[in-house]
Amino acid sequence: QVQLVESGGGLVQAGGSLRLTCAASGFILSHYTVTWFRQAPGKEREGVSCLSTTDDREFYKASVKGRFTISRDNTKNMVYLRMNSLKPEDTGVYFCATKRGTASWLQSDYDSWGQGTQVTVSS
Repeated sequence: QVQLVESGGGLVQAGGSLRLTCAASGFILSHYTVTWFRQAPGKEREGVSCLSTTDDREFYKASVKGRFTISRDNTKNMVYLRMNSLKPEDTGVYFCATKRGTASWLQSDYDSWGQGTQVTVSS
């Protein structure tokens, strides 16, 4: 059974850090491009960071570049999103999603999604 499970969210003060984990079961995560999306209250879901399976390139939304780092641990079948210098505008539900092939910000390109983990950044 293909499943993605996110964890690591929580409540943190502005300037703080969190590390989100996307754990995969039923398939080999390293064979897929993985993207973290987030949905802020009242806003559409947006791509935050993408790790391409084809060349291991990393892509970031402009507003998180330099603060967020995506990485994978193939031995654990997990992908992480390290978030530093968090801001209130980073608040939202964070989802990981997978697709075959190259990186993409199009949500319709993604086949599997996790249930999300809540990140709340207080000012």
